[in-house]
Amino acid sequence: MTDQALPWQAISEGIELRVRVTPRGGRDAIDGVESLSDGRKVLKVRVRVVPEDGAANDAVRKLLAKSLKCPASAVSLKSGATARLKLFHIQGDGAALMEVLQTITSS
Repeated sequence: MTDQALPWQAISEGIELRVRVTPRGGRDAIDGVESLSDGRKVLKVRVRVVPEDGAANDAVRKLLAKSLKCPASAVSLKSGATARLKLFHIQGDGAALMEVLQTITSS
């Protein structure tokens, strides 16, 4: 069952996570959950690097892995390689990953 109020959902092998990325954001950080104009929720992420040759996507992937305490190889970009809005797949225990995301975004 999906919770429309969250940017993540459990899937068979982990979670899917909708992310809005701000490259050249001054620091690498997760800035919480944001509502888009169409009502969808996204996780706001900023990275220092420029969006060139996939560098920003890789920085986001590494930041998500570090924040979720999982290997970088468990985080993969599913869509949005050249867009600000991206969909990531994170392999692992979906319930545990969602709990960590809830903790990160509720502070």
